Amino acid sequence: MAVPAFRLTARAREASTSPSVSLEKGRHRISAPRTPIIPEAPLLASSRTQPASVDRNNLYLAVLVSLLAFACFACFGTAYYLYKFRWSLSLEVGPLQADEIFKVIEVDPHIEDCPHIDSRQQKYLSYLPHSGFHNQRIALENALTLSGILNRTLLVPPIRLGSKPLRYVNYDSLYSFVSLSGKENLTHCSKSALDVPLSSECFDYFDYTFLSWEWLVHFSEIRARQLTISRWNLTDAWMHHCLNITFANTRTIKDPSRYQFRFVDNASTTKNAKFSEDLQIDALASFSEPLLQIGTLFGSSRLHLSAPENRHARSRIRKHMVLQNPYLLHAAELVAMALGHSYLAVHVRLGDGQFRAQGEAKARSVWRSLLRDELRIPVADAVALERSVGKPIEEPLPFFDQFMNGTDTSLRCRSSYHTQPHLIPLNVPLYIATDAKDPAANPDLAVFFRTFPCAFHLGDFLGHLDTLDHLENLYDGLKLKPFLIPFLDAMIAGKSSRAIGTPGSTFSTYVTDVLWPKYHHLEISERG
Repeated sequence: MAVPAFRLTARAREASTSPSVSLEKGRHRISAPRTPIIPEAPLLASSRTQPASVDRNNLYLAVLVSLLAFACFACFGTAYYLYKFRWSLSLEVGPLQADEIFKVIEVDPHIEDCPHIDSRQQKYLSYLPHSGFHNQRIALENALTLSGILNRTLLVPPIRLGSKPLRYVNYDSLYSFVSLSGKENLTHCSKSALDVPLSSECFDYFDYTFLSWEWLVHFSEIRARQLTISRWNLTDAWMHHCLNITFANTRTIKDPSRYQFRFVDNASTTKNAKFSEDLQIDALASFSEPLLQIGTLFGSSRLHLSAPENRHARSRIRKHMVLQNPYLLHAAELVAMALGHSYLAVHVRLGDGQFRAQGEAKARSVWRSLLRDELRIPVADAVALERSVGKPIEEPLPFFDQFMNGTDTSLRCRSSYHTQPHLIPLNVPLYIATDAKDPAANPDLAVFFRTFPCAFHLGDFLGHLDTLDHLENLYDGLKLKPFLIPFLDAMIAGKSSRAIGTPGSTFSTYVTDVLWPKYHHLEISERG
């Protein structure tokens, strides 16, 4: 798989101001401001006859030279600072202007095809990623924890994003799917004309893309503590070429089913009915093969750890898996400011699987939890309210000509405020993060829009997302914005004064147990 990189589109580059910044092959090219042409001073007939004029001209020239020198040093100093500290940006990003944010982002993780290591002195751990982002994230957390305990270098695959995740299948099939998931030799697909039918190899080209973990989360903090190698090429050929590893020097643990193996660090651990077998981590540590290849590692209970040092290591890793990309932080902060920072949020997952099939029940469960646990609405009042507002929405509610107080002056509520004393708490702004298409017209979400006059979703803030329009993945030529929207939705919910998630959703758990406490400077829970 080719080395990934990212670029800003031409429109974004045009928006920048001096010193100009462009990305060439994923890197900054910073040009100093143009030096103005200084006209030559006329020859003086005599230095004695025009002393005042000469002094004045010399003074102007000295001042101009000083200013130019200062500007030059400032430009080079700024460029050095941005290069040196490009990955240490604070989590607290203020309301930057679009052209400003482009000047501080280094989007190329500089991953090389083969790592510079002595492969003869290394032991590695590899696993097979699959499913959506949050299952991939949990699998990575488990892999990092396990590789740290075993003192093996972890081979880290990229994040696969999009509408066609690799679903779990048995080890042999999943290994084949992962190996063939790259887009090598398919770059011509991104250049296909819109009016020309796609060739067979390009059918799903636009449905998914790959991102570096380091581009999205605080992965550099993890790298500082344990050995990892970013492995973008997931083929056996790369393994043999770069690490000199073959089938003969690989110990493989094949899982025939999704919950075949659980990994434990205590021999007396009670069996878990969810998993078929327990594998002792001490036994894994005794393997001498250079590569330990494991199948799936997804699942919050996949690792059962009793030793305090192992539990601490996992907690530390989870704390660094917070979304930190400055583009997303910038857009999320703009929306949070528009809502006034004192808003409530719900994360309602409705787009797939059981969440789609049980959409109404899932949404109402979140709604009841919001009223009961956060707003302290009496049960009797909540029941009466649910009966009166829980009607299906046949078309989107029109915006009411009422502006929110103390927030974005252009943000209008959808209905008039409640005036009854016991319902006044419902006048608080509510942000609805969801994977449902057209949330305001979704019947499962009707109960939120009819209960909260000032209920909003991401579609109400499209003008705040302009910076994401300029991101393009140089790996496959795809625009990144569609793949980043779910993350932005989650981050906005995480910045709320309180967030409620959908029961059973790993995405919601990430919002409520990881993003929300991190953004509010609280401890991240063990199960997050």
